[in-house]
Amino acid sequence: MAEHIDGRALDEVVSFTSELIRIDTTNRGGGDCRERPAAEYVAERLAATGLEPVLLERTPGRTNVVARIEGTDPSADALLVHGHLDVVPAEPADWDVHPFSGEVRDGVVWGRGAVDMKNMDAMVLAVVRAWARAGIRPRRDIVIAYTADEEASAIDGSGFLADHHPGLFEGCTEGISESGAFTFHAGPGTALYPIAAGERGTGWLKLTAHGRAGHGSKVNRANAVSRLAAAIARIGEHQWPVRLTPTVRAALAELARVYGIAADPAAPDFDVDELLGKLGPAAALVESTVRNSANPTMLEAGYKINVIPGHATAYVDGRILPGGEDEFRDTLDRLTGPDVDWEFHHKEVALQAPVDSPTYAKLRAAVEEFAPEGHVVPYCMSGGTDAKQFSRLGITGYGFSPLRLPPGFDYPALFHGVDERVPVDALHFGVRVLDHYLRAA
Repeated sequence: MAEHIDGRALDEVVSFTSELIRIDTTNRGGGDCRERPAAEYVAERLAATGLEPVLLERTPGRTNVVARIEGTDPSADALLVHGHLDVVPAEPADWDVHPFSGEVRDGVVWGRGAVDMKNMDAMVLAVVRAWARAGIRPRRDIVIAYTADEEASAIDGSGFLADHHPGLFEGCTEGISESGAFTFHAGPGTALYPIAAGERGTGWLKLTAHGRAGHGSKVNRANAVSRLAAAIARIGEHQWPVRLTPTVRAALAELARVYGIAADPAAPDFDVDELLGKLGPAAALVESTVRNSANPTMLEAGYKINVIPGHATAYVDGRILPGGEDEFRDTLDRLTGPDVDWEFHHKEVALQAPVDSPTYAKLRAAVEEFAPEGHVVPYCMSGGTDAKQFSRLGITGYGFSPLRLPPGFDYPALFHGVDERVPVDALHFGVRVLDHYLRAA
């Protein structure tokens, strides 16, 4: 398949990434974000290709952009390509380069969103514009969506689009977005390219302990803070049992093959922790997805040091594997005990996508075309993406935002991290791979 990515597209992906970073779309939660300037930026550049992007808002300023590229085969299912425009907060004092400068220095683009995920937003823009210049049309319809609010509840973004504008995604059966097809250096000469084919479900919890209010100097056997602290300690120390999903089994089998380790993840006596111990750095790709998890993150109690409050509250970040919700609920009931109530503060589904599908094969082939030295492996994301909300429309999601990264570049650590950045060469690679896949899809 001939490449249709020109030098202008390679320049544009860098400038688009930089310019999007300079548009501060920090999502602090609770509705404190404004994506509209970034949405107008991408909509203007899509419209310049002849597309007709639609801007949609549930809340003023929380803007989403959707456009459709008509394919040459009207009988083919459509493909969704989506990316979010918001980013997590960044404290400039902690950074070597200002997080909203978009500075290009020594072949690297710096700033919040460089990897999560204004780089992919820019790649899509660059590919679409290159197609327009070359007169290229894909085989199947491609729906492009730039969303708001992914870094919080997605209620103003993909959730709003899926629930209130499903017609814009008519015919879409599959989608691609963050995060996958990046280089994961797993040892000397071993470059992995994980493609996501699943996500753990989101189970953010609110715990409330009730007790008897009183003076801090008096004996109190019904101290809400003590009750909550005990429950939180039990949750934090709990060892969740292994639960291997089809995606994770496939990931373990492929990683064992890459490392030349004899292992059968489908065997009844398979010991996942033993295999993880042999995988070195690559264990990080799967170790968070072989079990459910629940990590305490926030505590709220009291208003004065000598007053025992009548209630105390905590929040827990729970993540649930496909098929693991009953176990999760039962375990939380047991760990919280009779004196602490819990409820879902925010809940979203777990996802699985087949790794033996024609789509996955094409995703693999696109990476191998430009990174023949790499080993493509499936994996399940420990967290979640907008694919959860779009799954309500029957859209199967894969994580695919390709980047070829140099050794020592800790890509996963830069998600929500300090000094987030992306190499220019990685963006060029991503545009080429994305173009190859989308035309083959």
